[in-house]
Amino acid sequence: MSEVDRSAARRTPPVPIPLTLLTGFLGAGKTTLLNRLLKDPALADTAVIINEFGEVSLDHLLVDYVGDNMVVLQSGCLCCTLRGDLVDGLEKLLRDLDNGRVKFSRVLLETTGLADPAPVLHTAMAHPYLVKRFRLDGVVTVVDAIHGEGALDAHPEAVKQVAVADRIVLSKTDLADADQITRLLDRLRALNPAANVLDAAKGEATPERLLNCGLYDPARKIPDVKKWLAAEAYADAHSHGHHHHHHDLNRHDDHIVSFVLTTDKPIPAGTLDMFLELLRATYGANLLRMKGIVDVAEMPGTPVVVHGVQHVFHPTAQLERWPDADHRTKLVFITKDLPERTVRELFEAFLGAAAPDRPDRAALTDNPLIPFGGSDSRAR
Repeated sequence: MSEVDRSAARRTPPVPIPLTLLTGFLGAGKTTLLNRLLKDPALADTAVIINEFGEVSLDHLLVDYVGDNMVVLQSGCLCCTLRGDLVDGLEKLLRDLDNGRVKFSRVLLETTGLADPAPVLHTAMAHPYLVKRFRLDGVVTVVDAIHGEGALDAHPEAVKQVAVADRIVLSKTDLADADQITRLLDRLRALNPAANVLDAAKGEATPERLLNCGLYDPARKIPDVKKWLAAEAYADAHSHGHHHHHHDLNRHDDHIVSFVLTTDKPIPAGTLDMFLELLRATYGANLLRMKGIVDVAEMPGTPVVVHGVQHVFHPTAQLERWPDADHRTKLVFITKDLPERTVRELFEAFLGAAAPDRPDRAALTDNPLIPFGGSDSRAR
């Protein structure tokens, strides 16, 4: 390589590294799944970040220590423990990669069982340096077929882990009875209609099915928006009644709804920015995850992809072309204590759609989720 080529290579931003988040409640079977994955040659070019080596029992897999908290496994996978801040750990991995001390092309990050996945996703989506070096490939959540219902009933973190997942791994199905599995599957599909559910006991939780579930298809080097968005799954859930039937305020998953908004009207860029900003500022805590593809009026033929987790939105990405013949804007939402009607009416207001008749002011002020519910423009 000539000096000119080397100089050009230094100026060219590196291709973002796919980052997969592995989560699941305490005792769900994350460690068992992780051990199985670490033995697979498919993870040979993967850096795996775990909490402690001792928790994962890797002694029989160790090949060589390459640092005070880093080892190389027989599969060729690089494995390191997370000490201290996540940002520091990811930045150290990048420094070692850039300096040639280690080699990897993807990262798999295991969270603790009690972790709310949102702050970890915020780190990958909002840190000014990490957002340039990593792209979120997906969230994989492990759910225990025996104790999963109890975890969903008792722990809101378990519900969030399921709600934001791109893939759900059902563990211990060989030990659970059929009724348990059926009830749990119904709840998982109601919480997250788009996530593929894989049975670990049947060998379905393979690297091929768990990895590469994000926006970009690495084989074709182009965005696979339809697979990533899975908008049809949310429409099917509504039509088949998979949303919650119980509405028991003591059940955490009865506070979660998922839905998709569509429009065939191009949206001005300024309107899109204002809608996302108001959504983030007003309802950020209730917005578990949002993703979509948008037909921006000023950029015909080149749609924009949006992705947000609670109050943090990833920088929008412009695609070279539409992925198929459907050029409608589609926005998928998974929300907590935020009704579909509230988001839909806000969206339609920005699009300039005629507002339906609304309840009187007393009814509005009784509903804390109506935007600016305490005001009434007619009184001014």
